[in-house]
Amino acid sequence: MAARGLFSSRLGFVLAAAGSAVGLGNIWGFPTKVAENGGAAFVAMYLCMAFLLAYPVLMAELIIGRAKRANMIDALRSISGNNIGAAVGSVGAVTVILILAFYSIVAGWMISHLIDSVFSIAAFESPWLTDSSISRNIIFMAIFLVFTCFVVIGGVSNGIERWSVRLMPTLLVLIIALIVYVSTQSGAMDGWRAFLIPDIQRALEPGLLIDAMGQAFFSMSLGVGTMLVYGSYVQKNENLPKLGASVALVDIGVAILAGMLIIPAMYVALHNGVEIFSEGKLIEGPTLIFQVLPSLFDTMGYVGTLIGTAFFALMVIAALTSSISMLEVPVAFLVDNKGMHRRKATILLSTFVFVLSTIIVLNFDALFGLVISLTTEYSQPLLGLVLCIFAGWIWRRNEILAELKQGNDQVENTLFWKIWPWYVKFVCPVVIAAMFYRSVL
Repeated sequence: MAARGLFSSRLGFVLAAAGSAVGLGNIWGFPTKVAENGGAAFVAMYLCMAFLLAYPVLMAELIIGRAKRANMIDALRSISGNNIGAAVGSVGAVTVILILAFYSIVAGWMISHLIDSVFSIAAFESPWLTDSSISRNIIFMAIFLVFTCFVVIGGVSNGIERWSVRLMPTLLVLIIALIVYVSTQSGAMDGWRAFLIPDIQRALEPGLLIDAMGQAFFSMSLGVGTMLVYGSYVQKNENLPKLGASVALVDIGVAILAGMLIIPAMYVALHNGVEIFSEGKLIEGPTLIFQVLPSLFDTMGYVGTLIGTAFFALMVIAALTSSISMLEVPVAFLVDNKGMHRRKATILLSTFVFVLSTIIVLNFDALFGLVISLTTEYSQPLLGLVLCIFAGWIWRRNEILAELKQGNDQVENTLFWKIWPWYVKFVCPVVIAAMFYRSVL
């Protein structure tokens, strides 16, 4: 067991797990969903859904991981007692590899824009860095994968934990510094109003509630085994419900901070003459990150160049903290199940992801959107549903209680244990199934 590695501290685990959850989706997806769904009304519903839906599933992954001290495939096989669990775990591993394949391409764009911003400080221009081309996409995707591979090779405490405790505080400092600066600009107050003033009438709209559920679920990196694998590296004496709550709070906090940065920044851009609406809706996604905000930075002159550099550094850090957890999922399987050395397993899988990413780049129009849709809209919610079934219906309740008691021998008397077992058994599967049904239709 010790050979698998363990997180050396509670803070290290919380920052690593929160880093896994805090990715590019938090920073470019959450803010615009807030603005489009009634401002603070969406924030309130998102907070509710994060703890009513995402937190219970997060706890299922953490408990399974620590109890079985194994990767997703072996852990679910152990619970099911047959290859059905292994098959589900395998789908999770394939899903996370495909997510990492397209994620690395987007993260490569972040690196190229970061370098472009640094060059701009020195009054040097290279249009190739920001123009979409096959060569640029492949080169910077490869650079990002090398960074990810380097961290994961270091193992749990010397790689993932060591870098997470450096990168996550840096990310938070950058976000807060950018929030302070952007808030001093003309137009920022309009953004703050859009973000903070609730449209009460929309709070209980079915569409808003479903969007809030989806954002809460996906923002915590659930369903693909990242939290399960991280849970397998947690010390036995840790109080898992409190540990899971800490991860959820940090993830939610960063998502809200992202909204406090992006929405005011968009309205500052509007004030400076940059178009932030498309067909009556706020621009989001890649267009927001690579066109709208750079246009805002351009209107600020030299200071804007510095702000742009800090912003893209922030995006690269957010991408890296997520990618290392994704790569760790299949690496853990090869190390645990196949007895492969960590370095060899990491390099082998990084190379495989590079090949997949290159195929996507070479067939971008046909594959990029398709892979994103298959993994995040279909595979992830179904895997989350199955994990709830495993934790609620297949795994013996007394085994779960025994695992939780190792970190808190009074857990049986807590509110968590009185609610979570039946909640993850009955409520979560129904809610996730409803969310999946809506996403399909």
